[in-house]
Amino acid sequence: MVDSSNSTSGWQKWIKLAVLVAVVCLFAGVYLIYGDQLSLSELARHEANLRDFQQQHPVLIFALAFGLYVLVSGLSVPGGATVLSLAYAWFFTFWPALVLVSFASTTGATLAFLLSRYLFRDALMDRFGDRLKKIDESLEDEGAFYLFSLRLVPAFPFWIVNLIMGLTPLRTWTFWWVSQLGMLPGTIVYLFAGANVPSLDKLATEGPGNLWPVLIAFAILGAFPLIVKRLLKVFRAEQVTGTDDGR
Repeated sequence: MVDSSNSTSGWQKWIKLAVLVAVVCLFAGVYLIYGDQLSLSELARHEANLRDFQQQHPVLIFALAFGLYVLVSGLSVPGGATVLSLAYAWFFTFWPALVLVSFASTTGATLAFLLSRYLFRDALMDRFGDRLKKIDESLEDEGAFYLFSLRLVPAFPFWIVNLIMGLTPLRTWTFWWVSQLGMLPGTIVYLFAGANVPSLDKLATEGPGNLWPVLIAFAILGAFPLIVKRLLKVFRAEQVTGTDDGR
């Protein structure tokens, strides 16, 4: 008798390989057709045109960028918010990007939270129901601080936290303000990294130059979750100790 699980696993491997080949062929085709337009100098020209348009229509560009971020995070596109955060910091510079990304990310997260609660609840319960009991227990024990800790060091990806929290009794207002505060430190780190990437025009005219700020920024980006995770562990240990001493 043929093992159906092995057969399914074999098909999955072939499907993944086919997808990989298709993606490689797609990128190769795009390069062959548009390769002359993908040079650094040509891309820098397009960047300059975009920045000129942004100078002429700052409110429009800001609103479109805000709407795109809300849409990507609200529809729970995996990795989309990270890419947009880095790109916005690079394009808008740090402080404008901080205002934009901070509020757009919370708005998008709340949209996903509400879609999960009122539109996709049954489907998501089937998928994440096994995790829900533990999360409900953690919310009962720690309250909003549990969500705050997930925002600082996500045990689950950003978009999964939004969806799962929509299945809990957590109030929408609590979800919004805790997410706004909890995501802010991570947002700052991502934007700091993106803001230190040189413009394409500068790369085309001056070369890479001093890359130390970029390297330091991405080093902080990698170390930040580990540092915060350690601090939260120490904080929880002190809370437990304080509770035991108070008994």
